[in-house]
Amino acid sequence: MIRVGPAGWSYADWEGIVYPRSKPAGFHPLAHLVPFIDCVEINSSFYALPRADYAARWAEIAAARADFRFLVKLLRDFTHGPLPPPEECERLAQAFLRGIEPLQRSKKLAALLIQFPQSFLYGPVEVRRLGTIAGLFRSLPLAIELRNVSWFEPPALDTVRGLGMSLIHIDLPSAWNHPPDWFEPTGPIGYLRLHGRNAGEWFRSGAGRDDRYDYLYSKPELSQLAEKARRLAAQHDETFVVTNNHFEGQAVANAIELKAEFGTVRPSAPPGLVERFPRLADVVRVEGQQRLF
Repeated sequence: MIRVGPAGWSYADWEGIVYPRSKPAGFHPLAHLVPFIDCVEINSSFYALPRADYAARWAEIAAARADFRFLVKLLRDFTHGPLPPPEECERLAQAFLRGIEPLQRSKKLAALLIQFPQSFLYGPVEVRRLGTIAGLFRSLPLAIELRNVSWFEPPALDTVRGLGMSLIHIDLPSAWNHPPDWFEPTGPIGYLRLHGRNAGEWFRSGAGRDDRYDYLYSKPELSQLAEKARRLAAQHDETFVVTNNHFEGQAVANAIELKAEFGTVRPSAPPGLVERFPRLADVVRVEGQQRLF
């Protein structure tokens, strides 16, 4: 099975595109988004410990979709900067697990996303760090994003495989020290993250988050990525394709286009998204189309 969805859902620049400008009472952005996608990454857990009451609400919102899944991004204390002392790591890990327990209990949690920066190179200290994380979160399926090519030679790949982690395929601007386009599986989950190909901003010193991820994949590019996802799916029971080119709803537009590539039935899309990206009209059903005219 291939599930497709965006990274995160709380972006101010999605207003009037993914989400309506005029909202009914009790509007929740996740509830609006869930009917159009198959999965979503929770990014807020990268910046702060997740809260169980929020996770319970998210699980409740997604309950109507039996096949919907969440992917939770690990707190940056574990992946960016010096690793905290063992006692602090244990405390943070237990607090993190309590915060996402409702998702795990409801069987909506597909994997823990462990994302390291490009500066994280293969070496003995780094391997020990992965071992620490694997031990702390051994109760969860682990998917790891490594952006440096040093991790994609046999010794490093064997390390990731030995820890039971699923190494993520990523699409991003080309560079000599970025991962290869293809490598053999290291774990049970197929995972493809699409960061866009905005090379001019990606490598520009001082570029902001929105600048780097401002990219709309073309239809030919999406067709190629869909083939890659199918190749991953042939080797895994579950495969996730996550669009992280979030600026102004491009991630949702491309996710829905990829759903159309994989499905036999036209996916649906919110009207504001089709207004912003007219080429969607060729492959989707517009929910609430009367509001377009």
